[in-house]
Amino acid sequence: MSNYETVFILNPVLSESQIEEAVKKYESLLKSQKCKIVHKEDWGLKKLAFTIQNKNSGFYHLIQFEGDGEAINPLEVAFRRDERVMRFLTVKLDLDAQNWAEKRRRKNQSKVKA
Repeated sequence: MSNYETVFILNPVLSESQIEEAVKKYESLLKSQKCKIVHKEDWGLKKLAFTIQNKNSGFYHLIQFEGDGEAINPLEVAFRRDERVMRFLTVKLDLDAQNWAEKRRRKNQSKVKA
């Protein structure tokens, strides 16, 4: 089992319930592919570096998961078919990236508790 991280940008005109529905869709897709979701973050509405589909901002989401490499293709096909998703990127985490992600998670959790 390998560790992966996917970041996707949702259209900024979506309501909160539509955003929540989209995120749950991708979580359930990963679980159906026998992946274990390690961590997820909602980065909120962010300004884009350049215009995508005539939009200047988008809702960013990150999902870290463990799974087989075969789970990536169905996930990315679903991203391409979904008109709510403006962009996405999935990367395989090496050992250094896993350590950095764990460190970032602990830092973010300590901020929430404080």
